[in-house]
Amino acid sequence: MSDPRAYVLISPCRNEADYMRRTLDSVVAQTVPPALWVIVDDGSSDATPQILADYAARHDWIRVVPKPDRGHRAVGPGVIEAFYAGLETVSLEDFAYLCKLDLDLDLPPRYFETLIERMQTNPRIGTCSGKPYVRRGDQLVSERRGDEMSVGMTKFFRRACFEQIGGFVREVMWDAIDCHKARQMGWIAVSWDHDDLNFEHLRPMGSSQVSIYEGRRRHGRGQYFMGSDPLFYAATCAFRMAEPPYVLGGLAMLQGYLGAWLGGARQLDDRDLVAFIRAYQRRALRVGKARAVAEIDARAAQALSAQAEPHLEKRL
Repeated sequence: MSDPRAYVLISPCRNEADYMRRTLDSVVAQTVPPALWVIVDDGSSDATPQILADYAARHDWIRVVPKPDRGHRAVGPGVIEAFYAGLETVSLEDFAYLCKLDLDLDLPPRYFETLIERMQTNPRIGTCSGKPYVRRGDQLVSERRGDEMSVGMTKFFRRACFEQIGGFVREVMWDAIDCHKARQMGWIAVSWDHDDLNFEHLRPMGSSQVSIYEGRRRHGRGQYFMGSDPLFYAATCAFRMAEPPYVLGGLAMLQGYLGAWLGGARQLDDRDLVAFIRAYQRRALRVGKARAVAEIDARAAQALSAQAEPHLEKRL
């Protein structure tokens, strides 16, 4: 790897003809373009293959990987399965960074340049992103994502961090589990609200091929799988009731969680990580997310400093 800013984008997609040109154009316009962009066509039946072929013919750093049609859209496990179908075609050691990028976004031109600059300034940042905004009428409105997570639709990773956490879990909530795992291992996970990083999300958060309510129920099932504390998740549902679809969206999230709980659904098979997540969430209920995360990051920084001291003594 010769370029310290080299990054690879991997984009799973299925039937994205309505949105993808805006994403494609916004990536082509980046001030620091990707060294490689692998787009996995996960069995599209619309104009997606033709659009991808057009862009790949004009940009030699775009590679299209076709995948057989499974017959339906599958968020969570299906998306990550398609992501790994693309990752398998890549030599990761050639890149300092990688990003799982959805094809329903409109990114500002300095998006990746800004993320890389911030990661180079702070080598403890393992994963980061900007903030998603959705259009309502003539205005762009924040999707209100927490600063303690990089967002799933544009998940930018330092390669070393991605490899250390073992990549993505192939389940719903993969895009929160990765951040918790990174933080557990001493990395910083973060997203920033900034003009160079705010992007338009062309498909609403939590939407589904069935309905937005099924998307919210799916999120609740995912939170149960991840092991989220019941009180913390109830507070999260109340928070989401203040945005469209008002009240009912938050109730659907709670319904998904309780349904998984009462049905004895499977949970994440990582007891230490689940305990870490719940301890953070319970602390966040008492002091707020920002302070709870700051405390974890401070402990990690102190541990790294303590590990470095013996090496400094040997040099002296």
